[in-house]
Amino acid sequence: MRRSVAAWTLVAPALIALAMFFFLPIVAALLLSFTDFDLYALADLHNLRFVGLGNYLTLLKTPLFWQALGNTIEFVVLGVPLSIATSLGAALLINSKLARFRSIFRTIFFAPVVTTLVAVAVIWRYLFNTRFGVINWLLGLIGLGPVDWLGSPHWAMPAIVIFAVWKNFGYNMIILLAGLQTIPDDLYEAARIDGAGPLAQFRHVTLPALAPVMLVVSILTMAAYFQLFAEPYVMTQGGPVQSTTSILYLMFVQGFQFWNLGYATAVAFVLFAILFALTLVQVRLSRRWSGQ
Repeated sequence: MRRSVAAWTLVAPALIALAMFFFLPIVAALLLSFTDFDLYALADLHNLRFVGLGNYLTLLKTPLFWQALGNTIEFVVLGVPLSIATSLGAALLINSKLARFRSIFRTIFFAPVVTTLVAVAVIWRYLFNTRFGVINWLLGLIGLGPVDWLGSPHWAMPAIVIFAVWKNFGYNMIILLAGLQTIPDDLYEAARIDGAGPLAQFRHVTLPALAPVMLVVSILTMAAYFQLFAEPYVMTQGGPVQSTTSILYLMFVQGFQFWNLGYATAVAFVLFAILFALTLVQVRLSRRWSGQ
């Protein structure tokens, strides 16, 4: 009994802090999503009305929401596999025994993660410039015409994906590199003795050993990419023709430009439900793949 009381006494400050700054705001936001909280209610709470599931029903009937959801899914489908593949390639490169100056390359690859997103997004806007951008200049060297990266509805999202992958792949690289360094060399030696080449070793040794780490990386990357906001906010303002409007950008516009805070909170909880469901699917698929 004394040990139990002592343990609860020690963890009580942390639990109180979590309740005050995490759980209570979530409960308050959930209740807010069932109201029509707007600028008028912000000025006088007597204007606040309970609308039940009205915000959610309105959301599901709004074409812009479905377009924003489609844009977000496109960003995730394109960006998550490309980001993980780039991170894994960089981790394998640095972990290779033939690699030299590992610390330098590790610093270079990780540098975009710690840079200010808004600042580098402005720089990438110039890189994607139709007339004077470096990317179109490089395309011209191989005989390809200029691409209106940020002004075309077909190319704006791929441009944001390229920028996001460059900005974020270094974070996953560090996690995957730590996972690679935990794989015993004996497994590779046994695979070489059995006649396995580099590709076979990667398929039958590296990937199975990295399965738990890959699960964590995929969940973190998917959750981060579903929260697409800063890139379209700085580079395209959700355009052209809402082709880069994401769910989070829609929530920002509704909440902080139109002050439809109840509606914006409903958008946030719909995004939470989507992320929760997809995370469960990933965990199930990972367990089936690993045979657990």
